[in-house]
Amino acid sequence: MSEPIGAFDRVAGRVGIRAGYGLLALDLAALAWVIVESFLPQGPALRLVDFGFGLVLGTELVLRLRASPKPWRELAHPAGIADVVAVAAFLLAPFAPGWGFLRSLRTLRLLRSARLLAKLRRDLPVFRRNPEAPIAAADLLVFIAVMTGIVHATQHARNPDIANWADALYFTVAALTTTGFGDITLDGTGGRLLTVLIMLAGVTLFLRLAQALFRPLKVSFRCPSCGLGRHDTDAVHCKACGIQLNIPDDGD
Repeated sequence: MSEPIGAFDRVAGRVGIRAGYGLLALDLAALAWVIVESFLPQGPALRLVDFGFGLVLGTELVLRLRASPKPWRELAHPAGIADVVAVAAFLLAPFAPGWGFLRSLRTLRLLRSARLLAKLRRDLPVFRRNPEAPIAAADLLVFIAVMTGIVHATQHARNPDIANWADALYFTVAALTTTGFGDITLDGTGGRLLTVLIMLAGVTLFLRLAQALFRPLKVSFRCPSCGLGRHDTDAVHCKACGIQLNIPDDGD
């Protein structure tokens, strides 16, 4: 399923690109707050900040949907559903604290945005040299953030070994790398099933990242004749049909 085009993708020129970067910064700020919040004494002030984030994020979601020609289609997309869940997690923080970690799903959606990704490829050399590796790394990092949040939200009240976000992160990384130190474990059947999920999905994402990092580098360029989309970095002719290619350099 293709990624829906966000509202900022329909804004012409650099204004749209700056809006995309701004939304990405907002997502990262929300995730950073969730991490910092786990180390602070819980109280009404923290819940008020959570609610404020929810209002800002909810307003942004409404404006983006209003700018979309097909808002219901965008809302029904998995990324749109994740947005709604994330906003609800912040707005309901006074009643169900600890679930703001779901906001990290929005970060992945923005990194996958076609317009923003294209801009990152122009701005950052690492995106131009190997565009798939940063995306694979983003998938892994968001998975770690989400799983860490789930571990913290479900365990910190009943598991003395999970006192804050750092403890949950330590367990998540130990589980998904299958290191399994054993000094922190999750209680009950639900905890064991969550551990299995982290290990299975984590290994898959690690393998995908390793494949993107270590396989021979290719350049993305659509052959005008046969449509082959990936070629060697120094390719002059298409391997599939033999037509001469004119692949631009990074600076072009």
